[in-house]
Amino acid sequence: MTIHKDWPIGYFIGERGAPIDAGVIDAFRALPVPNIGDSMGRSVGALGLQAYHNDANLVLCGPAITVKVRPGDNLMIHKAIEMAQPGDVIVVDGSGDLTQALIGGLMRTSAITKKIAGFVIDGAVRDLNEWAEGGIACWARGNTLRGPSKEGPGEVNTPVHCAGLVVSPGDLIVADADGVIAIPQDELSVLLPRVQQHAQREDKIRASNVAGNNDPERFNAILRGKGCPV
Repeated sequence: MTIHKDWPIGYFIGERGAPIDAGVIDAFRALPVPNIGDSMGRSVGALGLQAYHNDANLVLCGPAITVKVRPGDNLMIHKAIEMAQPGDVIVVDGSGDLTQALIGGLMRTSAITKKIAGFVIDGAVRDLNEWAEGGIACWARGNTLRGPSKEGPGEVNTPVHCAGLVVSPGDLIVADADGVIAIPQDELSVLLPRVQQHAQREDKIRASNVAGNNDPERFNAILRGKGCPV
């Protein structure tokens, strides 16, 4: 446990990450999350989350406000909503607990009013009919009707682990129908052209497949390299 000077043990509110250029955010918003994952080594991305906003075409893309909470307690999520700026994504490490919901319909209303882009919750949500109305993104591990406490402890804008992701304040969160990924700020400028090139390559392969111009040698060469007689 990190001890933060002048804060009670278990409580902390840190600084938000540096601003991300709006053009960079728009560029990543236009790229499929699987292409981003491929360009980051194919071994990153959230595990076990599902979308609750009832819109397969919705793309979430914005800087992270991170929150670490005690399972079943949402005091510091309320604080994060208060601090959030338009377009922010609130990422919550709730330890994957599903016994009590961390966010619900009332918090959704507050977040929409503040123009928060969405939530990524390693924990449970409730009021599913309200989330299904859309208007704000919500990925979570599960749902339950049982409500949370508001006692703490908890931390805001500190590094968190969320559904297999390591997320720092200000990292870029991108999510679509395929899932959620986090991009460290210091990798954005290097990663963007790589993902764009990867997407262009896939577009060419897709067009070739549609035209019926498959390339069997691409895979036969791999099989021969493994000793297969093809």
